[in-house]
Amino acid sequence: MTLADQRKLYFGIGLIAFIILAVGGYGYFKMRNLLEGPVIAVSTPQNGTTVGTSTEIIRGTAKNVSSLSLNDRPIFIDEQGNFSETVALSPGYNILSLKGQDKFGKKTELVLQLTVNKN
Repeated sequence: MTLADQRKLYFGIGLIAFIILAVGGYGYFKMRNLLEGPVIAVSTPQNGTTVGTSTEIIRGTAKNVSSLSLNDRPIFIDEQGNFSETVALSPGYNILSLKGQDKFGKKTELVLQLTVNKN
């Protein structure tokens, strides 16, 4: 095998490896929502916060979610995935549960713990 033939062989192997990696990367990019599943993030209030009122606005974002609920009550998401929901809190310790499900049936839950301290 000549040097020119070896170079052609290595170039061909390198080109095939590049194409496989490119197709695999593109496939992952297109499938990441399926692989990642639903994601819920609360921006306010922070988990473990003590609040001074009996009502609080829960704000956050939901990604890859087809349905979202707060304490098993459906809440709505805008086109960018933002949500904002006012909740009534009991005096003392409160646990709020945000549950999301994507269109493929994957589920996630985020638990938010708040304490109401009315002086």
